[in-house]
Amino acid sequence: MILNYKFLLALALILLFTKLFGLITEKVHLPQVVGALIAGIVLGPSCFGILEESDFLIKTAEIGVIMLMFLAGIDTDINELKHTGPAACLIALLGVLFPIILCGGIYLIFIGKSFDFLTLMKAAFIGVVFAATSVSITVETLNEMGKLKTNIGSTLLSAAIIDDIIGIVVLSILTGIGDTSVKPAVVMLKIVLFFVFTLVVGLIVYRIFKIISLEYAHTRRLSIWALAFCFIMAFCAEHFFGVADITGAYFAGVILCNLTDMRQYVAKKITVASYLLFSPVFFAGIGLRTNIEGITPKIFLFAVFLLIGAILSKIIGCGLAAKICRMSTKDSLKIGVGMVARGEVALMVAQKGITAGYISENLLPAIVICVVLAALATPIMLKLCYKNELSE
Repeated sequence: MILNYKFLLALALILLFTKLFGLITEKVHLPQVVGALIAGIVLGPSCFGILEESDFLIKTAEIGVIMLMFLAGIDTDINELKHTGPAACLIALLGVLFPIILCGGIYLIFIGKSFDFLTLMKAAFIGVVFAATSVSITVETLNEMGKLKTNIGSTLLSAAIIDDIIGIVVLSILTGIGDTSVKPAVVMLKIVLFFVFTLVVGLIVYRIFKIISLEYAHTRRLSIWALAFCFIMAFCAEHFFGVADITGAYFAGVILCNLTDMRQYVAKKITVASYLLFSPVFFAGIGLRTNIEGITPKIFLFAVFLLIGAILSKIIGCGLAAKICRMSTKDSLKIGVGMVARGEVALMVAQKGITAGYISENLLPAIVICVVLAALATPIMLKLCYKNELSE
């Protein structure tokens, strides 16, 4: 068999372009994820058409998304969640519920042609895409204004973490229900069994890692074992329980997040591997699949209303929850605006939706546009919310 070495050129171009555009977007105070998306669009069929998807890039991107979700799990601060408590839970819950209803409803109005099971599933997937919050943008903005170490800052951090957990659980349920060959009762049983499995395995693995971390807390072998555990959990979730692999990877990270002696070291080592190769391929891959030439007037109008729905659903849902928790109207608005940003998790869910056949690739440009513009809008709106306080 003659090996085709074009994949090396594809990797080189993706790494070079994602870094170049990432540096450019960073200069204008945007996350480098946006730059990586743009790099994929530039390299893909929308612009120069230099690269196209291949089996190698698809599988490399899948490893990238699994590693990103593992890192999201291991970076979860359980103590922060305990501190903010019920308020963050309610904010996160309504912050997931409102986007699913509003963004899913917009899909039904513009794209859905009926109210059958398949159409409702597609609408639900669109809703879940915009249920997840990218708190990194909000954190950076609050930090710049010196407002991160406040009650609002802490509540936003916790709510965003819980928001992602709820979103991942909902994604798992939808992914399972989407398999029409399996009865809904069996799907729900599998999901329950997955969480029982995660709890049991988590308790065992946590104790094992706690013991071995005493001797190998800052050695590379511990990072390798942790990553192997991540991949095993991802495989088990998908293969045995019909739950999305990224769910297994996320909870693998959560299981290890309380091991403070090894947590930062493992996260640092895996971040390097992810940042160097796998994450750029994932985000560029989203760009490669985004063919902006296929945007029709109908899709463009859908994108406009989807963006409005994505912004308003978080402001109204999270703001209402904050108000129920007896926060002032101004603080409730800050909470709502702070939860607007979308990023990596939204793109991961969109990718899963495409793989499962519930999100059409024709809609990907609209989703990417909404994610990028929501990321752009959040810092601007937050600064407006704090305008009077900053001028004092």
